[in-house]
Amino acid sequence: MAKDGYKIRNPKGIYFLSFAVVQWLDVFTKPEYAQIIIVSLKYCQTKKGLNLYAWCLMSNHLHLICSSQHGDLSSTLRDFKSFTSKEIIKAIQSNVKESRKDWMLWLFKNAGLNNSRNTKFQFWRQDNQPKELLPDLNSFALQKLHYIHNNPVVAGLVDYAEEYKYSSARNYAGKHGLIEVLLYE
Repeated sequence: MAKDGYKIRNPKGIYFLSFAVVQWLDVFTKPEYAQIIIVSLKYCQTKKGLNLYAWCLMSNHLHLICSSQHGDLSSTLRDFKSFTSKEIIKAIQSNVKESRKDWMLWLFKNAGLNNSRNTKFQFWRQDNQPKELLPDLNSFALQKLHYIHNNPVVAGLVDYAEEYKYSSARNYAGKHGLIEVLLYE
């Protein structure tokens, strides 16, 4: 999953993870691609035992704080990344309104050709850099939680974290979010 030192060593642990699109390509500026991530995270919650504590989808990356009910977080994340890669590539290929289609597919294809693990396209970078968090909300975990939720504020997309649609900051502010999360307390 990652370089030595950046592996999910405790399959039952709670982890902070980041998934970036290859070349940091701004894919999730289109709601139809972001929706694939939302639906896939919900599926992983209900069918694969993903415990989701926090999340934020930016234009070219996704942050999560999560764990697995079944102790197989690596498998769940592998399946999530594989499925979303294929679905987003298909969505780009079939999107007649996507002005960047040829360029995006060319980038994904070149990334895939340079990676022996892929057969055709590579959508996600492979350096997730998982960092295990303790079960209680200590200073490191709190820093990661704030980092995730303040990403859109720092990027200048919103004034307040809970205003950002694609984030669990709404849930932590007592509002309804796009995805239900377990509050990390």
